[in-house]
Amino acid sequence: MLMHFNLKVLNKSSFWRCFSTKAGSLENSSGVVFQRLPGENKIIALYGLNNHKDRNALGFDLLESMREVNSILREDTKISVVILHSLVTGIFCAGANLKERFKMNDVEVASFVRGLRQTFIDIEDLPMPTIAAIDGVAVGGGLELALACDIRVAADTAKLGLVETGRGLIPGAGGTQRLPRVVHSNVAKELIFTSRIISGIEAKQLGLVNHSVPQNITKNAAFERALSLAQEIASNAPIALRCAKQAINEGIQLSIKDGYEIEQKCYEKNIPTQDRREGMISFIEKRNPNYQGC
Repeated sequence: MLMHFNLKVLNKSSFWRCFSTKAGSLENSSGVVFQRLPGENKIIALYGLNNHKDRNALGFDLLESMREVNSILREDTKISVVILHSLVTGIFCAGANLKERFKMNDVEVASFVRGLRQTFIDIEDLPMPTIAAIDGVAVGGGLELALACDIRVAADTAKLGLVETGRGLIPGAGGTQRLPRVVHSNVAKELIFTSRIISGIEAKQLGLVNHSVPQNITKNAAFERALSLAQEIASNAPIALRCAKQAINEGIQLSIKDGYEIEQKCYEKNIPTQDRREGMISFIEKRNPNYQGC
């Protein structure tokens, strides 16, 4: 599909480069906004859900935009960290677009859900670390999307839950598999069986999110904490970050002894890099490293 990119200035202080995956302005309500931060933060990318009309509900248009951004990120070796967030105040992602879903026949529903799950798998498999910044509602497919990220940060007022059983469904975009791998399986079962919605504070207590932060007046506290975390991550060697993520993601699916072999494979991949040498030299010289991602 032909991509349309538009250069926008968000405000006078930030001068972020904003690339929309839809033709038109930043305010396009059916797409995803992809942004690269400037200056020293240029290796941090923002993956912004921007469907105001449907509260970021997961419909055909939004998924098409997400797939385009996933493709961009998969091939971009210059990005070290991605923050997945929402440009819709009070909403991270409201889950499935049930108006669209209701119009589908059984075969179409099955095909759509398989494609939705694959889109989230593609996010899970991005080579660089990903952070979900949850400043509002993340229910159903919205929470499944956050679960596809490596790290989750939630505002204390955020609302999270896999609510599908209350709609006559089950989580179908990875929720029944990822949630029990994040929290204890008994806890995952209770949350799914009750279709309970919990706060960001409760999510932190259960281990569902890494951080819960007090919401601020501009309703972007989780995003601000995620940005701070991304900057901390981005100070490290880009190739080492990718190798570490690969080792964890692949190894956790195996026995620990087989996992050691994955670790060795990933370690050897990093050995010839200039960044590994720079890391050792900068340590010896007692200075900050200057990593180039090579």
